[in-house]
Amino acid sequence: MDGVVTDLIAVGLKRGSDELLSSDIINGPFTMNNSTPTANGNDNKKFKGDRPPCSPSRVLHLRKIPSDVTEAEVISLGLPFGKVTNLLMLKGKSQAFLEMASEEAAVTMVNYYTPVTPHLRSQPVFIQYSNHRELKTDNLPNQASVQAALQAVSAGQSGSLALPGAPTSEGTILPGQSPVLRIIIENLFYPVTLEVLHQIFSKFGAVLKIITFTKNNQFQALLQYADPLNAHYAKMALDGQNIYNACCTLRIDFSKLTSLNVKYNNDKSRDFTRLDLPTGDGQPSLEPPMAAAFGAPGIISSPYAGAAGFAPAIGFPQGLSVQTVPGALGPLTITSSAVTGRMAIPGASGIPGNSVLLVTNLNPDLVTPHGLFILFGVYGDVHRVKIMFNKKENALVQMADANQAQLAMNHLSGQRLYGKVLRATLSKHQAVQLPREGQEDQGLTKDFSNSPLHRFKKPGSKNFQNIFPPSATLHLSNIPPSVTVDDLKNLFTEAGCSVKAFKFFQKDRKMALIQLGSVEEAIQALIELHNHDLGENHHLRVSFSKSTI
Repeated sequence: MDGVVTDLIAVGLKRGSDELLSSDIINGPFTMNNSTPTANGNDNKKFKGDRPPCSPSRVLHLRKIPSDVTEAEVISLGLPFGKVTNLLMLKGKSQAFLEMASEEAAVTMVNYYTPVTPHLRSQPVFIQYSNHRELKTDNLPNQASVQAALQAVSAGQSGSLALPGAPTSEGTILPGQSPVLRIIIENLFYPVTLEVLHQIFSKFGAVLKIITFTKNNQFQALLQYADPLNAHYAKMALDGQNIYNACCTLRIDFSKLTSLNVKYNNDKSRDFTRLDLPTGDGQPSLEPPMAAAFGAPGIISSPYAGAAGFAPAIGFPQGLSVQTVPGALGPLTITSSAVTGRMAIPGASGIPGNSVLLVTNLNPDLVTPHGLFILFGVYGDVHRVKIMFNKKENALVQMADANQAQLAMNHLSGQRLYGKVLRATLSKHQAVQLPREGQEDQGLTKDFSNSPLHRFKKPGSKNFQNIFPPSATLHLSNIPPSVTVDDLKNLFTEAGCSVKAFKFFQKDRKMALIQLGSVEEAIQALIELHNHDLGENHHLRVSFSKSTI
């Protein structure tokens, strides 16, 4: 019997190729059932050289798998897409064949992994359709470990996976492995929020708690699942993937901690089983739409269907994106802008795809609809703003689309404005209603749909490439030749700012950088001075800069 397996491996070696053609594996006790009856030795000859692309099959051919990889690790590549029904490992050739329960699941898996190469033990693995329709490995040796791994996965898929304390089959994870993951975000070019992490990782099981922090100048997080097996599969699927296009890379390890102690629910930490926890810093508690989005407190059992509740998570070249997986509880709908490489997560809270933001904890004495229009307009085109008549510290901001709403929320929630920490979540409202004729409003609702100050109406505008988080350094443009350094410094000083540094661009004196005393000063200066008339038919354009002086 061992000789048969050796012969199977030798077939690929004779070709002098890295690829073992599935068409060659036709003899001996191991058989792969093909839908076409012509799979024989003579037919193999026509495949020498270039191999024509295979039609979809539920059997997938994996190449260049690490020699020390386990069956469970290979199976985990298929888990997000549906049930894995069989596996053949050819470690001597660094290859494997994976059989999915349905062709539909296999197609979804190939479509997902085509633009983003999966990795096992930090090595790229290549996946394509096999020529054959079924794996028959009943009589092959060394299949006991494969069957054990498949049975363990089956136990997880039966519903025990996301239940705290539920028994997990031996052999799928290391004994004593923690349900807590330590996550480091490398190349943090854009902000990554706690909500973004929750949305990504919750597709692999019930996320109980998250704590975020900065250590050694790196943004890090600790994330606790209901079960170690959830953590295992999340690490397998997400380690090394980028959240945004070519940046914000996830580096994931198991933590030595077995449980997290979360005292406060705010932007830095959250216990999703205890929505009653205080915010700890005078922040308002979670808005009802946000609380509803995270489900009722204490209900940890996973409602996910399909592949043990897993849906594929991240990795498309244009940022985080997920294909629809049949049977899953709705895909992780993360879309990205092909221009900016940024992403949006409709449904992180409120109503999926909503473009209306609920902005809370504003300073009612200083905030205006126009001010919110200018500030939120840095991240998208604002159509309407409504400050609540009876609760003026709250406002609704309607963006042009859901992507812009998410981008604005990610960048502005948690920033200080007029002495208070601004909070932004997706609203339950689908649109901002204008007041009826004769209805008292005090000018608190404004329609900016036709404003000439929209930054993103022009397709392909350079503004798409210059969206940055709030910073103490502002980028100034459209400066007329007659305006001097002192003119601009005085303009910002009169607006109540402390100017720390200033410089014109060497190659283009129409642009400059100005560094102010704090991010809060810069936010307020942008609101007040964007579109300021500098004379000579020039209006100052102000935006946040990624540079420092």
